[in-house]
Amino acid sequence: MLIDGEKRTAIWPDPEGQGVYIIDQTRLPHVVATVRLRDLADAARAIKDMLVRGAPLIGVTAAYGLALALRENPSDAAMAKAAEVLRATRPTAVNLAWALARMTGFLQPMPEELRRDAAFAFAKHLAEKDVACNEAIGGHGLDLIRAIAEKRGGAPVRILTHCNAGWLATVDWGTATAPIYKAQAAGIPVHVFVDETRPRNQGASLTAFELGQQRVPHTLIVDNAGGHLMQRGEIDMAIVGADRIAANGDVCNKIGTYLKALAARDCGLPFYVAAPVSTLDYALEQGALIPIEERAPEEVTFMPGLANNGEVFSVRIAPKDTPARNPAFDVTPARLVSGIITEKGVFEASREGLAGLA
Repeated sequence: MLIDGEKRTAIWPDPEGQGVYIIDQTRLPHVVATVRLRDLADAARAIKDMLVRGAPLIGVTAAYGLALALRENPSDAAMAKAAEVLRATRPTAVNLAWALARMTGFLQPMPEELRRDAAFAFAKHLAEKDVACNEAIGGHGLDLIRAIAEKRGGAPVRILTHCNAGWLATVDWGTATAPIYKAQAAGIPVHVFVDETRPRNQGASLTAFELGQQRVPHTLIVDNAGGHLMQRGEIDMAIVGADRIAANGDVCNKIGTYLKALAARDCGLPFYVAAPVSTLDYALEQGALIPIEERAPEEVTFMPGLANNGEVFSVRIAPKDTPARNPAFDVTPARLVSGIITEKGVFEASREGLAGLA
């Protein structure tokens, strides 16, 4: 995808072999800055402090983080310790554990002296696979948008999305945005309604940034406006991403997703979830078992922004000493999901519909 007309990805290896580069998403949309991850500690901090975020990108970053750790010490003990450090950074997105399991499973049988180069090569393979998966998700989701476009008679398909499940949440293309970008390329008019997504505002700061750079027509709305627009007939469909999908089709995604799914059901609108197969967690029978990350209350009581002088700073928006809760995710029951768009096709959100996809 594009930034200032230049093709970019969210993570890429240093061509000189000195580490891995990422886009620092905590500084977007006001500053486009890159950060070089030099070692395990850098990678773990990037995930924990959300310089990178989004389930697929977290997984790829963890894979590169393990490769960075093995460059210093390729032993079994060091690999196990590095995987433990990375796995503990964020508990909800299953792609992190999936990527680490793929990495360690590939490297474990290998002689230690071969692991340094092999680890980077395999992490790069996982990054390339992520791009291919997301593009395939876009193709399958395009069919859904095209079907609605035919009914709209040339008028734009109006799509609601929540949080950021765009290319900044992956290596490229995104999950929920991939069908939108494919529709744009196919000449199908679309208009995206972007939830601001409190408290970290990834919709306002990241999705709106992406769509603007890609010149996709869009409108930013406050989180609680989606149901109102659905009632007024101003939304045709919703597409969101996922951080973990349980075996029965329950979907864990950014806090507020559940309420949008309820509104869509009440208004008779399709509500789709776009995610790679790696986001499925067959070990969890239902969404109630998914661990929900609780983040710092300061993310709720403070808000960052850009001042008139160009300085980015944080301001308090609640009275001092006000207690706050900050659950980062919620669970949308499978019964509210119209379908799950994967790289393998669109499947029913049910145990039967998802069986055998892994």
